[in-house]
Amino acid sequence: MVSNSSANVLLSADGTPLKKSLNRSLRQQKMRALLLIAPLLIFILVAFIMPIISMLSRSVENELVGQTLPLTVQSIQSWDALSGELPDEPVYRAFAQDIQNAAKAKVHTKVALRLNYEKSGIASLFKKTARKAKKWDIENDGPFKEKLIKVHKGWGEVEVWQTIKTHSPTYTSGYFLNAVDMRKTVQGAEWQPEDKTILIKLFQRTMVMSLIITFSCIILGYPVAWLLANLPMRQANLLMILVLLPFWTSLLVRTSAWKVMLQQQGVINDVLVQLSLISNEGRLIMINNEIGTIVAMTHILLPFMILPMYSVMQTIPPSYLRAAKSLGATNWTAFWRVYFPQSVPGIGAGSILVFILAIGYYITPEIVGGTKGVFISNRIAYHILKSLNWGLAAALGTILLVAVLILYWTYDKIVGIDNVKLGG
Repeated sequence: MVSNSSANVLLSADGTPLKKSLNRSLRQQKMRALLLIAPLLIFILVAFIMPIISMLSRSVENELVGQTLPLTVQSIQSWDALSGELPDEPVYRAFAQDIQNAAKAKVHTKVALRLNYEKSGIASLFKKTARKAKKWDIENDGPFKEKLIKVHKGWGEVEVWQTIKTHSPTYTSGYFLNAVDMRKTVQGAEWQPEDKTILIKLFQRTMVMSLIITFSCIILGYPVAWLLANLPMRQANLLMILVLLPFWTSLLVRTSAWKVMLQQQGVINDVLVQLSLISNEGRLIMINNEIGTIVAMTHILLPFMILPMYSVMQTIPPSYLRAAKSLGATNWTAFWRVYFPQSVPGIGAGSILVFILAIGYYITPEIVGGTKGVFISNRIAYHILKSLNWGLAAALGTILLVAVLILYWTYDKIVGIDNVKLGG
C-alpha cells in the first residue's frame, strides 16, 4: 500500500484507491455469498412463496363466469337487476349460445359449480340445460326465453339472473364476504341467514382456544424447562429424551390415543370411577368438544413450548439467584424478581411458536373435537378437499394470515420482538 501525498489518497499495491478497492472486494464477497444461497432462495420461491401467492390470489379472482359465459355477461349488463323483472330475449339468446358452447367444450360444470356456491340449485339447472342445448339451432330456434323456462322453471326466477350478473366481474369481493358470514347481492353486501352464520364463530373459537392452549403449555412447560435447566447434565439429558419422545411418534397415533383415553368408556373415566371420584352414570364428556381439543393439542404442542424456554433458562447464571439470596431475598422473591424476568424471552418465543401452530392445526381438532371443537383450519381443509371452493378457502386463509400478522405486530409493540430469543 502506498500513499499519494499530493492528493492525500491511500492507494493499494496496484495503484487503485484503497476505498475503491475495498468496496470492490466487498461486492465480490457479497456476490459469492449470494451465489451460494441462490439455489435455496430459488427453491423457496418456486416451491413455497409462489404457490402461496397463487392460492391467495384465488380469493379475489372470478374469471370463470366471464370466460365461460362471455355473451351473457356482456348482454346482461344492460338489464336492471333491481327491477324485479326477468331479462329480455337478447339475454336469453346470448345465454343459450354460451351454454351450448360450454356444453360442447365440457366446461359448463365448472361455472355451474362456481355459481352454485352463491345460490344452491344452479348446478343442476346448468347441467340439465346443457344437455338440451347441444341440440339447439341458435340461428333458427327461438324464442329462447320460453325455451329455457320450459327446460327448467329456474330460468323464470329473477334471483338466478341476479346471481349471474352479480358474480360476473373478473374480480370479486364475494369470497371475503362469505368468509365473514356475509354475501354479495345486487343490493350490496348483506348478512347471511342465521342458519348459515358459522365462520365468524369458528374464527373466534380458533383464536380463543389457541390462546387457552398456549397458556396451558406455558403453565405445564415452565416447570419442566426449569428442571431441564437446573438438573445435573445426566438427569437433564434423560428428561430431554422424554420431552422429545413425542416427536418420534406419529401425530395421528398420538391424537387417536387421546380419543381412546378421553371417551366416556375410556381410560381416564374408568380410573375416576374406580377411585370413586365420579359415578358410573356421571362419566365426564371429554371428547368431541372443546375439552378434547384443548387436552390433545396441549400435549402435542407442549414440546414446542419447553424447548425455547429451556434454551433461554440454560443461559441464566445460577450465581444471580445466589447473590439475591445472600442479600436477604427469599426463594420466591429471588425467583420472581431475578430469575423469571430473564426467562420471559423464552416464554415469548414459545408462545408465538405454539400459538401460530395451534391456529393452523386441523387433524387433531377433526379427530377429537367433533362439531364443537373444530377450528377454522378444518373449514379451510373442507373447502379445498371436498367442496372444492378454493376461492373461499383462500379468503379464509388470507384472513387468518392477516390476523396472525396483526397479533404479531401487537406483541411486538407491547413486549418487543427483540426480546424474544431462543437462547444465547
